[in-house]
Amino acid sequence: MATELSIGEVAERSGVAPSALRFYERRGLIASNRTDGNQRRYERAVLRRIAFIQAGRAAGISLERIGAALARLPSGRSPTRKDWERLSNRWREDLDARIATLEALRERLTTCIGCGCLSIDKCDLLNPDDEAAELGAGAHYLRAGGPRET
Repeated sequence: MATELSIGEVAERSGVAPSALRFYERRGLIASNRTDGNQRRYERAVLRRIAFIQAGRAAGISLERIGAALARLPSGRSPTRKDWERLSNRWREDLDARIATLEALRERLTTCIGCGCLSIDKCDLLNPDDEAAELGAGAHYLRAGGPRET
């Protein structure tokens, strides 16, 4: 089994397009070695980094935050399971908050969300005279733990 993988092999194994791999490399999220012919070669461990990037993106985490997290990994060796566990635990609170927001969104879309339209029958009860406007712009009642939980 080859120690290093070509960009095509990494793309095939990870399901990420070569152009995205080059983009991740330019952003410093992954790294490659170069052959004498200037072709990219990746350590197999890059597959874990790419999966981590993809999982972070799917969870709505910015590439900046993903990059900051990956920068905490050891550079002189392949990360261990413990390294990855420590890294992913840093996102747990953020992911929990996102999940709570999505659950609140799912439950509240059919009721007053504090947007100011006052067109739903529950708006008269939950947002009489558009009291939500005092909270500023936006649909404040959509947020998890926000005012007027229904």
